[in-house]
Amino acid sequence: MSTKITSSKHLATNHDTDVVKIKTERNGLGLLKTLIIVLVIALQFAFALLSYLYVFSAFRYLQLFSYAMTIATCIYVLSSNKNSQSKPIWILFLILCSSFGYIVYILCNEKVFWGSHKKRYNNILNKSYQFQNNTDLKTTNPAVKSDCEYLNSAGNFATYSNTISKYYLSGATLFDDVLNDIDKAKNFIFIEFFIISDGVLLNRIIEKLEKKVSEGVDVRIIYDDLGSHGTFKLKTKKRIKNAGIKLYSFNKILPWFSAILNYRDHRKMVIIDGKIAYTGGTNLADEYVNEKRMHGYWKDAGIRLDGPAVDGFTLMFLRQWEFVTKKSEHFSNYLNLANKHSNTSLFVPYADGLEYEANLGKNAYTNMIANANKKLFIMSPYFVIDDTITNLLISKAKSGVDVRIILPEIADKKIVYIISRNNAEKLTSHGVKLYTMKNSFVHTKVMMNEHAAIIGSINMDLRSFYQQFECAIYTNDKQIMSQLELDFEDTFKKSNQIEGKLLKRNDISFRIVAGIVNLISPFM
Repeated sequence: MSTKITSSKHLATNHDTDVVKIKTERNGLGLLKTLIIVLVIALQFAFALLSYLYVFSAFRYLQLFSYAMTIATCIYVLSSNKNSQSKPIWILFLILCSSFGYIVYILCNEKVFWGSHKKRYNNILNKSYQFQNNTDLKTTNPAVKSDCEYLNSAGNFATYSNTISKYYLSGATLFDDVLNDIDKAKNFIFIEFFIISDGVLLNRIIEKLEKKVSEGVDVRIIYDDLGSHGTFKLKTKKRIKNAGIKLYSFNKILPWFSAILNYRDHRKMVIIDGKIAYTGGTNLADEYVNEKRMHGYWKDAGIRLDGPAVDGFTLMFLRQWEFVTKKSEHFSNYLNLANKHSNTSLFVPYADGLEYEANLGKNAYTNMIANANKKLFIMSPYFVIDDTITNLLISKAKSGVDVRIILPEIADKKIVYIISRNNAEKLTSHGVKLYTMKNSFVHTKVMMNEHAAIIGSINMDLRSFYQQFECAIYTNDKQIMSQLELDFEDTFKKSNQIEGKLLKRNDISFRIVAGIVNLISPFM
């Protein structure tokens, strides 16, 4: 991937900042590799399907068996714990493809293809719980108390205090501080991102990490193989490994058909010496710091933690590291290293993924919506929700809560954007206020009510809720709440409120298209 760099000035946040605009040529080799893998998988699936249908047509007893299995599978789906959006889609698929649909469902069942991985995760979790700090809830706010207690009981996530934090309303300012903190690292640096992409930002990071490794610092990186596919060059990976940096991919893409490819590591975190941690919506790529313009101005957010709450993210990383490397870790070597600060605010770092029984990401959002009595502000790039959240948002708006949602004006994924706009616009007739940020792609994943806020990697969509490994921080910190509210108010001013003539649902063709593509929304 070659780049041409020109200096320019752009209003990235509330301040003037120097921004590098990059014209990026596509990685032709990465695209070719993707096409080959997709073709090989498609041919495997087609061969298996045609072979089965040939046998199916030749044996009457197999036909009767298939119909019986289809009925049994439909009953199983209806009685399962699957989300309410996906159940009718699976039933429709099973009826239309009664000869082989049940086989596809079995192959896509988490217990079939993820069973052995689940056991390994459970072993890692059970081993790590002894290093989890005990929750010490010191709050008189019943909403905050119940939120913290839920995350502790459902996922064993501790509540921390004595931690200070900083909120970032852009990826550029966040990575400025990340680079500065990397310079100060003495013992270890842990990095985990869904997307790592070649470019100016990655080059700056690698240069600093190479220096740190030469100083004896333990540097480890986890990246998602699908999220970074085609953007993270093999040459760059070799450079990283040759420098002594430990680099591992999550769920490596292999050229054979498997539903496991659908489950990705969407977490974003940087941990330095067990004293500093970063999380938020940003990935390690140039567009997240507006050095490359893909969809207008890229609006993102993040948070920096300094204090005991960092242990929560260190544990998340070490669990994932042990899973991808299959090597046992001495967790105690990397915990209880942070400085304690005079701050009684509460922080709960938490994760979500197939290692947990509960849908922690969705449920934490749902609890925050339910506890809102005055205001509820949401910023998300996608808005693909189920009936539970839809009805709860309507109920809150009708009861007088100030419910506002900010979505992008510019789409990065057209089909998902159609579903998102359609879902959000349906709420406006019930009192929910909808905004789209002008000339921007909003990638921020933030929710706040009058009691607390959630900042992290979790989108308001079914993929984040059911199919991805995510992370976030829950906090009632007054400084963060104040900074976050200012960010919302500033973004409202830079947005169009979607009502009246601006509603896309006024166009019957949009509603028809939205209705059709909504059929596949549970799998997006």
